[in-house]
Amino acid sequence: MCLSASTIESLKTICGKFDNDPKELINILHAVQELVGYLPKEVQEIVAEQLRIPLSKVYGVVTFYSFFTMAPKGKYPISVCLGTACYVRGAEKVLDEFKNLLKIKVGETTADGLFSLDCLRCVGACGFSPVVLVGKKVYVRMTPEKVRDVLNDFYSL
Repeated sequence: MCLSASTIESLKTICGKFDNDPKELINILHAVQELVGYLPKEVQEIVAEQLRIPLSKVYGVVTFYSFFTMAPKGKYPISVCLGTACYVRGAEKVLDEFKNLLKIKVGETTADGLFSLDCLRCVGACGFSPVVLVGKKVYVRMTPEKVRDVLNDFYSL
């Protein structure tokens, strides 16, 4: 990835808003990911340089927390909860239907860049399981039969 001069300046500005404080690394990474969409090595290098910390520390945080991604996500990122309550109520079958209809695996993005597919462990809505997030929209009591309708909310299949 080749970053534009304006993007580099924006990254430096974000770090500056947090006083280039290494203790603010997670907040800075959230803001940076919001700007760029993901956290490739080039972005991590700028953050490390601005905060005067080793790149390995930035990389360690990015790879530890599931919210951060080093690969571009689709315009509509899909996250299927596979926590215990969701799993026992059929989340795996819901996930399989997303994979089938989108023709991608977990961790991949559709060729048109619209959807990416991931799993997460719990969204805290166990009483409404299985739960699926598409962007910031929450779908509850999901079944494989509802997957096509969810996708159609964003794109006609």
